[in-house]
Parts: sequence; structure tokens; C-alpha cells
Amino acid sequence: MSDLRKIIIDGTEVEVDGAMTLIQACEEAGIEIPRFCYHERLSIAGNCRMCLVEVVGGPPKPAASCAMQVRDLRPGPEGQPPVVKTNSPMVKKAREGVMEFLLINHPLDCPICDQGGECDLQDQAMAYGLSDTRFNEAKRAVDDLDLGPLVATTMTRCISCTRCVRFTTEVAGIHQMGQTGRGEDAEITSYLNQTLDSNLQGNIIDLCPVGALTSKPYAFTARPWELTKTESIDVMDALGSNIRVDSKGREVMRILPRNHDGVNEEWIADKTRFVWDGLRRQRLDQPYVRENGKLRPATWPEALGKAAGAIKGASNLAGLVGDLAPVEAAFALKQLIEGQGGVVECRTDGAKLPAGNRSAYVGTAAVEDIDSAEAIMLIGTNPKDEAPVLNARIRKAWLAGANVGVIGQQVDLTYDYTHLGTGPETITDLLGRDHSGVAEKPSIIIIGQGALQREDGAAVLAGAMALAESTKSGFLVLHTAASRVGAMDVGAVNENGMAALQNADVIVNLGADEVEIADGAFVIYQGSHGDRGAHRADVILPGAAYTEEPGLFVNTEGRPQLALRAIFGPGDSKENWAILRALSGELGAPLAYDSLAQLRQALIAEVPHLARIDEVPENEWAMPEAGKLGSGDLNNAVTDHYLTNPVARASALMAELSRNAGMRGEAKIAAE
Repeated sequence: MSDLRKIIIDGTEVEVDGAMTLIQACEEAGIEIPRFCYHERLSIAGNCRMCLVEVVGGPPKPAASCAMQVRDLRPGPEGQPPVVKTNSPMVKKAREGVMEFLLINHPLDCPICDQGGECDLQDQAMAYGLSDTRFNEAKRAVDDLDLGPLVATTMTRCISCTRCVRFTTEVAGIHQMGQTGRGEDAEITSYLNQTLDSNLQGNIIDLCPVGALTSKPYAFTARPWELTKTESIDVMDALGSNIRVDSKGREVMRILPRNHDGVNEEWIADKTRFVWDGLRRQRLDQPYVRENGKLRPATWPEALGKAAGAIKGASNLAGLVGDLAPVEAAFALKQLIEGQGGVVECRTDGAKLPAGNRSAYVGTAAVEDIDSAEAIMLIGTNPKDEAPVLNARIRKAWLAGANVGVIGQQVDLTYDYTHLGTGPETITDLLGRDHSGVAEKPSIIIIGQGALQREDGAAVLAGAMALAESTKSGFLVLHTAASRVGAMDVGAVNENGMAALQNADVIVNLGADEVEIADGAFVIYQGSHGDRGAHRADVILPGAAYTEEPGLFVNTEGRPQLALRAIFGPGDSKENWAILRALSGELGAPLAYDSLAQLRQALIAEVPHLARIDEVPENEWAMPEAGKLGSGDLNNAVTDHYLTNPVARASALMAELSRNAGMRGEAKIAAE
């Protein structure tokens, strides 16, 4: 039930929920309140005192608006609505005093600070501070911390807002940061000088309102006003986190999160944030042709001619859709290959996802449904590695009281869960129980690719869907490949799955680098990096990476999202759909579009729901045929979180993070 209250803020009467804090009520009224420690997604600390306001009729001192609720305000003597002032002389003097205190020990190193130009302290000192100070004592200095290869620290700049401590403990689920000491000796530190062990630690860089925590890989490379900012979509996992790509010239300088309550809130995983150095290395920037067992550089007409000649002479033609391909490229590849009598496949990891049944390869739940779930079941998935931001959402539900059950490997998920079993027989056991009491609670079942890549993957999927039906739970398939749902939507599948490749004599590989292709077949590889796919190729056609072409991506819940081009690709690389269009022309069977707009019109005519950008379509529930469940443990699909795709494998930083994670996992040996 809503508890609406009337309140007068700076002469304007507004009606807000009584549970709101004053800082939120002021935002509803369109009034900005300065703050350093308050963050709407973290618990309230109330320790910076920058958000002070005057409550008329209250105690004769300013009140912290982040820690006082509207329902705590007393009405006027004749029942008038409570009055709050945010710009009175008392408030102005209080804010100036707070700013003066904050700047006592803050160093004057804005010119060399990476936060310069996007710093809350700079902005608020200008807006609410004084031009002078009464303190002339020597500034204190604090030792810097080593938090690992991602977050650089200059702790002398720290204003003890504790946002980083609250984020790491509440959202990321690690307990390595805290505050020690009192008064002037108080400092944020990591316990026993530990480095941070989380896939989400980079978010504390965004949260820090000063320059105490900055990005180590980005240090001293660019200023915010030099960067071109492009809104895009992340492809490092299938969640489809909303990101902003900041570029300078033809290079990506950094990647930051964008707020989207339905997908990633305002967090991104470290792999998403720091993978940009992989966009520069090991790039394919010109076509290659294999001659006498060796690849040599070639021109576009020569490479396309050789590829077209191979396709024309093929008796069994197959196309593969890789994990990072946009929907447009998958659609163009399907039309090209099927037009030549071949077959295409996007389930390159062997996942038993049924074609045409969207409720079985996407599900019926939205990511946002996790927030309100009281029971969550994970089957054959480790969301901490497969989608760290989704895992943080499950942790948020767990903190709110949700019960989490796991069928599969026992791993650290940053929250407590009930381990129900390791194999598919657990699903059979659960199906035999009475679920009449459970069905009344909002619940969700999340099945991962680890459960679907097995021989009996189709049976495990059918069992999980039967369990969702009997418990009236929402159902969500957690994918690991950003392109998978979109490619399934356009029908880039065939009856025999990956078995179709065994007899293929020509394979057109659209960036599938996680697949071993046996000797014998002629391979045309189209991709951005010189990874495993390029090593096996007979013709290489250099394509654009995800930051270098506009494209549609459909995330794991079935939400189509638009990624925009941030930079142009290196050398002679081209957009993926354009390469396939040129190849079709070389074959004498040109695809029926000459621009991306025409391609999207053809795509939407065939798959209408892809036109509904940023909407989660409702999928009609359709149970697949039940099969025979096998035995053996459900293993997780991702073994090394940092090296899952060619962009990540080209990144020196991801290699270091992978090595550090491996060392953490090793058993400790005591000194003799």
C-alpha cells in the first residue's frame, strides 16, 4: 500500500510516498541536492553531510536529507504539510562548512587526476563551496592500496564516503574492503592488503565521487572532453548490458555502463569494462588466401573470387554463426547459404535448443522478475562467471529474502544457496513432489548452457520446463553467447545441429572461434581477430568488431537492443553484412538489399518482434517433447570467465586476470 504524503519543498507542494527519503522527494520536485555518500542502489550511510536541508519546525539545525524519511516530518501547527527548504541561509552556510571540511586534506592535484572533468568534488566545490578556507595546517597523506590490476588508488584524495565499501559488500558480495581508525586517522583500506576478488570491482571506479579510485589501464590516456561517446550494447556475455563506448580517433579508450533498470541497472562486469585493449591487438585488417599451406595477403576481389569459387563447387555447404555476430549478419549468412542449397547453424557449442519454440530457447521471464522472486532455482549454470551482473541481481533478491537452490556444480556464487543435487536425476525427484504450496510464491527457474550442451540436453530442458509448469515459475534460459538468441530468432539452425558439419566440404565461418573444424573442408573465415577460426581458414575476410558496426543484439531474455558504431575498423576490414552482400554478388545471386536499412526491413518482415527495440516480447508457452534423462553431473559451460571469445583472448589484461584467478584457485602450500 502506498502511503502518500504532501510536503512543501522550496514553496512547491508535492505528493510523494511516505517511505521516500527527503533527497528522493526533492528529486521528484525537480530540485537537485548535492551528495557524496548517498547512492540510490546502496544502503544509506549518511556520513558526508553534503545533502543537508532545513526542516521548518524541526530541530534548529540542518538535517541530512538522505537519512530522513518523509513520514518522519511533523505537520504544521494547524495540520499544514511539512515545509523543507533546500536553499535557505542555514543550508547554504552548512554546505559551505561541509565543503570546507572536505577540502582540508584534499590534495590540489586536479591537473594530474584522472577524475578531472567528471569529478563530483570539483563540480560541487564550484557550486556550493567557498573560495577561501580558514585551515592552514599541513595536509595529511595516506598510503595507496594495491587492489589489483584494474583499480588504481590515490587514497590521499579519499573523502571517506564509503561507497566502495558498501558496493563491494552489498552488490559484489566480497568482504575485502572496510574502514579502520577514527577521526583524522580514519582510512579506507583492504583487509590484510588483499587485492579485490570480484568480476564487478571496476564499478567502484564509477562510484568514487573523487579521484581516489580510478581505472589503472586507462590512466593518463585521455580527458573526458576529448572523447567521442557512443551508446552501445555489450557482447561479452548474453545479458546485453547497456554501455557507453568512449573513443578518441580510431581507438576505443574506455567502456562505461549506462543505466538500464531492466537489464544491468548501472553496473557492468570487469570483462565488459576492460576488454577494449583486445580490440587493438591481433586484428585482421586485410583479406588473406591460403597458398601451398600458408596464408598470404590478398585483395578483396581476389579473396571474394576464391571464396565464391569454392562455394559454387561445394556439394555440401555449411554456415556457422559465431558468438559475437549481430542479428543482421546472421540473417544475411542464412539467406546466402540456404540460397546456395546449404545449411546454417548457430548452436556451435552443441546446446540442445529447439528451433521455433521461443519459450524453450529464451523462456517466459524477464531479468527484472528476479528482483521480486521469492524462490530462484539455478540448473547447470554458474551466473557469477556466465553473467556477473545477473548474479548481482540474484544476490539482491537473496538479500531481500529469496531462497536460492542449485542443481549442478557447487561453486561460490557470493550468496548462500541450497545445493539440491549435481545431476539431472534431481529434476526427476523434484517433479515427483507436491508443489501446491510452492506455486503461490513468485519464483523463477534459470537453466544454463551447461545443462543443455549434454547429450541429454533436450531432456534436461524438457524436465526443467515441466518443473517450471508444475511450480508456476517463470522460466529463463541463461545464454553465454551474445548472438545466440538473435540467430535462433532468424532461424539460423538446421535439423542435424553441428553434425551437419561432418559431411560439409565448404564451411563459411562467421566468427565461430570456439569450434574445432576437422581437416578436409574448405573454410572461409569472416571475423575480426586472428584467433582459432582464422588459423584453420583457407580464405580470410576481415570483418568489424562489435564497436565498429551498428547491429542488433537480442539478449538472454529475448530483448532486442541496438548497438551503434563507435569507431571504424582497422585497414580493409568491412561490416559483416556488407561482406556477405558482396560475396552473394560474386556468386551471381545477390541478396535483396544494398544498405543496412533495407536489410533491417527484410529482417523485420520475416521476424516482426525484432522491430520492438528494448521490449521483452511475451513468448507462448510450448512444452518440448520429454526425453530420457542421462546420468552424470551437470557441468558449467564457462571454465575461464576471462577468455571466452576472440576479443577477450586478444587482451593482455584479460590474460593477466585469468592467470590471477587461476593462482587464487590453487591450493595454498604452507612453508616448510
